[in-house]
Amino acid sequence: MALTDIPLTTLDGKSTSLGDYADRAILLVNVASKCGLTPQYGALEQLARDYAERGLTVIGVPCNQFMGQEPGTPEEIATFCSTTYGVSFPLLAKTDVNGDDRHPLYAELTKTADAEGQAGDIQWNFEKFVIAPGGQVVNRFRPRTEPDAPEVVAAIEAVLPG
Repeated sequence: MALTDIPLTTLDGKSTSLGDYADRAILLVNVASKCGLTPQYGALEQLARDYAERGLTVIGVPCNQFMGQEPGTPEEIATFCSTTYGVSFPLLAKTDVNGDDRHPLYAELTKTADAEGQAGDIQWNFEKFVIAPGGQVVNRFRPRTEPDAPEVVAAIEAVLPG
């Protein structure tokens, strides 16, 4: 199944897929509200705003698999993200990214290798995937790589439409 065809659910319970963003570049990130890396939300929101008109959509995927750092309800997650970081980009429903209940989206994403050639499980919250328009994963960045790091920005700019 193509990445763009995998059924997804938004944080507010609506059906979607990456196909809804097929003409845009995507920065997809598993996120958490109570993590030492949570301040990355600020840079993610800035990227979303800076590159929206050029064809980038940032998508956050809340995940509670790493030390229970995303324990909230959908409403609590939405409120935290909007009031603390001004998040305006789409958030998906809380999702398992590793293990037996790994979402099919992450079953595909984790086949992608990072800059060191390592594929496999998501290491922690805030692992990032750059997806080209049409749904091809082109880069993977580990959690400690900031969203606005030069290598991430270069990867985004390389796949912007137009």
